Amino acid sequence: MYRTLLIALAVSVMLSAALGQDRLSQSDSWPRFRGAANSGHSPDTGLLKAWPEEGPKRLWLYEKAGNGYSGFSVQDGRLYTMGTRGDRTILLCLDVTSGKELWANVVGEILSNGWGDGPRSTPTLDGDRIYIVSGLGEILCFDAQTGKKVWSSQMSKFGGDVPQWGYSESLVVDSNQVICTPGGSDGAVVALNKQTGEKVWQSEGFTGNVDYSSTVVAEIHGKRQYVRLLQTEVGGIDAKTGKLLWSAEWPGRIAVCPTPIVDGNQVYVTSGYGVGCMLVEVNESGEAKTVWQNKVMQNHHGGVVQVGDYLYGHADSGWVCQKWEDGSEVWRHRELKKGAIHYADGMLYCLEEQSGTVALVEASPDGFQEVSRFKLSPQSEIRSRRGAIWVHPVVVGGRLFLRDQEYIYCYDVKDAKQ
Repeated sequence: MYRTLLIALAVSVMLSAALGQDRLSQSDSWPRFRGAANSGHSPDTGLLKAWPEEGPKRLWLYEKAGNGYSGFSVQDGRLYTMGTRGDRTILLCLDVTSGKELWANVVGEILSNGWGDGPRSTPTLDGDRIYIVSGLGEILCFDAQTGKKVWSSQMSKFGGDVPQWGYSESLVVDSNQVICTPGGSDGAVVALNKQTGEKVWQSEGFTGNVDYSSTVVAEIHGKRQYVRLLQTEVGGIDAKTGKLLWSAEWPGRIAVCPTPIVDGNQVYVTSGYGVGCMLVEVNESGEAKTVWQNKVMQNHHGGVVQVGDYLYGHADSGWVCQKWEDGSEVWRHRELKKGAIHYADGMLYCLEEQSGTVALVEASPDGFQEVSRFKLSPQSEIRSRRGAIWVHPVVVGGRLFLRDQEYIYCYDVKDAKQ
């Protein structure tokens, strides 16, 4: 009898520990595109440093996300993304543990585009609210628990025109403001009251057509500001007033997509189509001086991550490690083809966009050191022939999330020994 009680107690303790670990993993937050710090860095530690030959264990597969390139936000055990259903764009909420759909709500009409229909941006979480922008420029706020719409607005109200490949930025929520970029001569960037959707300010001295990058919140010389990259200019906008604090010319062309990286008073930008990359330094007088500019990194839309003194991402001709200080090339790898990047626990998660190959690579200036790889399966049957697997990987709560149109995949990448 005593032994039976001990066994029962031991089982109870193990179950409680397992449930506690699950609750802890569910509490991990990834509130917006590229994470809370806008770095593309997962908050996770204790992850696998190598995968089985067949890849990490798949925990679940959701098959009804529809069309779109919307990425993931995760909070309180829920995953949020956007897709399509029937003839409408939807906001979708899934249970992180099971992949079960908790709710879906209509956003609006579907963006139709030759490279693939549907939404492009990732939802942004702030407390019990979630903020989104559709490919056609609808700006909406929903209750994150129930999916009920709170308010809506439209980029066109502020002079914006839908760009060629649709609105693609992921919104920023800062203090009581939602920051969006309609573009246009009236002011490219707009701050809305996050409670009501009413306009607070529209940027002064910073105009131009919107491209596909997202905004970064930064403190530069004690001034809170929003760093934004347009096709021909990068600038810092005062968070309180919307006035332009500094700017630098940028020779972007065709499509400017990657999010800027801010480190202290230095700002790194890059874009593809042969343009290259640049590091600018902003002084206390609000002057932006070019530290260096070259074509080592020419990132299309797979993103770049900074790890210590180095930058990693895909250039037009291979995966690149670049030195932050002087922009020099440290190494270049061409075997794994173009795609998106994510950083977690010392490792790079590199997604090859055409094949769906996911490679686990050491984040090291010593070379492209691939440890493991696997290939996504099944793959989308509704993806446009001109499209690819463009949603960025996300690791949070010990889980790796990936998407190929209607399919959302969840893999276990937690090291059970830690």
